Amino acid sequence: MATEYDYWKIFPRMPKKVSIGDITIRDGFQHEEKFISTRAKIFYGQEMILAGCRELEVTNMAHGTTPQFVDGAEVMKAMRSDEFAKRAARQGIDVFKDVCLTAVTIREPSVDLAIQWRKEGYGPDRILMMVSTDEEHHFANSGTTLPNYWKEAERCIKKARDAGMKMVGTVSTIWGSPIGGATKLEDAVEFTKRWFEIGAYDIEHADHDGSANAADVYRYCSMVLDAMPNPEAHLLHLHETKRVASSSILAALQAGFTRFEATFGGLGGQPANFLDDSPIRGTGEYYYDDPRYVGLICMEDLLVQIDELGIEHGYDVNRVLWLGRKMEKTIGRRLRSEAVINGRTLKEGHMKFARPGLPRVKEKLGEKKGAKLPEGWADEAVLPKEWGPADPIWKK
Repeated sequence: MATEYDYWKIFPRMPKKVSIGDITIRDGFQHEEKFISTRAKIFYGQEMILAGCRELEVTNMAHGTTPQFVDGAEVMKAMRSDEFAKRAARQGIDVFKDVCLTAVTIREPSVDLAIQWRKEGYGPDRILMMVSTDEEHHFANSGTTLPNYWKEAERCIKKARDAGMKMVGTVSTIWGSPIGGATKLEDAVEFTKRWFEIGAYDIEHADHDGSANAADVYRYCSMVLDAMPNPEAHLLHLHETKRVASSSILAALQAGFTRFEATFGGLGGQPANFLDDSPIRGTGEYYYDDPRYVGLICMEDLLVQIDELGIEHGYDVNRVLWLGRKMEKTIGRRLRSEAVINGRTLKEGHMKFARPGLPRVKEKLGEKKGAKLPEGWADEAVLPKEWGPADPIWKK
């Protein structure tokens, strides 16, 4: 039976266009044990908008557990300052209409603060609350039970709507929990429906500890789109602990997901419990022996992957790779992106590595320029009746 070679015929839900949000200056920086300057946060947020980002996660408003973001209001204001708006307009970007700014507001006091910022003219367009299907993980992140949190989230969605803000409901521990262990995909599908039932705008489907594998990601994303088939309503958030998240991205694309998010260099993860020279609360002890390897899928690598699949994404890839190299200086260490080192696959090749003299040798041998087969050979190969391992000549 002949094989179908067109990828999009094999996977008819697979998109030709995707959107990729950048959450570096929030999720990426929340795991860092040194304070990242306000100037750096503003620089990378603005530069990513100029590079093509249209969904930017700016800050976490729970400053008590994440003091990395005590400058959240200043960073938020800078994303829509007159100065930056004019700069973006020169590139045809309307920062008020084209860009969605998100702030994480895990609990109601943060939602109330976001509403206050909104009233003062610089609040987010979209805020985020989060449930985990593993209640132990949920309690570690939120400090309350799932039933109590659902009621709080319902109140907060109404408040957000009244203030003109969207609410993204995150579902976590879909593919497993670092605390409670194995989870059921069906629970996450049900939680997704619950978010929509109480009025959420969209859902972030999150693997916060790198538990996902490609087969289960394909299964889950297919289950979600079978039950709730608008891909604009769903966003995939994958962490990278075993260097397998790129296969999960491909599986999600095959299932029909069109929205993703990432961080520079694979930064991010569990909120830091140490900042500069002082221990802080965070969310308690780290789940991993080596907390360097718990961040999200790399923005640079993801963009190269999507770009080389021929899928439209809206970014200036070279500009993002340049920013990725700068990010390593900001953080002060080598990050996890391969693309910032090896770049993109260049269709024009790397002729500087060519061994000199090929044209001269071909001429000396009497071969035509560009010939790849001996003269007199047929244009197409003809397989013998018995070939390779089936050829009697190789049998003992």
